Amino acid sequence: MNVADAMTPRADVVTVELPGTRSDVLEYLQEQSFSSVPVVKSTDEGTEYRGLVSRDVLIEQPDEDQLVMLLEDVPTTTAETSLEDVARTMVEQGARRVPVVDGEFEGIVTVTDVIHAIATGDQETDDVVESYASEDVNTTYEGTPLIVAERELFYANVPYAVALDDEGTMSGVLTEVDIIDVARIVEGEEETGNNFPDQDADYSWEGIKGVGSRYLPTRDIEIPTGPVRDFMTSDIVTVTAKKSIQETAQAMISNDVEQIPMVTGEHLAGIVCDVDLLEALYE
Repeated sequence: MNVADAMTPRADVVTVELPGTRSDVLEYLQEQSFSSVPVVKSTDEGTEYRGLVSRDVLIEQPDEDQLVMLLEDVPTTTAETSLEDVARTMVEQGARRVPVVDGEFEGIVTVTDVIHAIATGDQETDDVVESYASEDVNTTYEGTPLIVAERELFYANVPYAVALDDEGTMSGVLTEVDIIDVARIVEGEEETGNNFPDQDADYSWEGIKGVGSRYLPTRDIEIPTGPVRDFMTSDIVTVTAKKSIQETAQAMISNDVEQIPMVTGEHLAGIVCDVDLLEALYE
């Protein structure tokens, strides 16, 4: 298969157009449950791709409103590229969404698109999931405040955490999509303190004196402070080590999840993420 066989064409891709604001992006991420959005610019020659804006950038730069300042440079591909090659790019460069660009913006191919091709058998692989699952599992306590858990995901550089209960037993899965769904933009004012004139200035005839407080408008993303258990998915989908790659891909698509805990009996033995399955296409 080529990228053209799996990608979402430009006509079906929801994009944000320059000039725009962070509010436009966050609204899209919440409605579509994606972690990033393509940004385009209309020109006389057509629709020009300019970059992606991700959820992480919005959180890390809360006071930046202009999209042009929030753009991230990510790898692109062409419609004629093989699915194996784009899968390798996704894994090696950590790119979940790869814009398809050939002069103009033609569409986008995602990790989920490749997983769908595996699930339907259009992209064949005969291996089992044990070979691609990781034994290193990112976890959190189900009572952890969501705002803290979000930072745990960020610093671990993974899009999920398996939640554990008071006995250390797996009780749910929290993903960055769960966090995006409940995040919201808040606006307000931030006091910057007294504004002091220069003590040595000619007009400073009474020495240093406060001339009033200044307030700057602020815009931030607010994440609820409730515990993880209130936002996680409790109905956990799991796989065993001998489950085939295709069956695991089918479970991901049918349950709309990007990672599945691997279990031995009732015990957590590892985690398999959708991007891990992509390695089966080119190894």
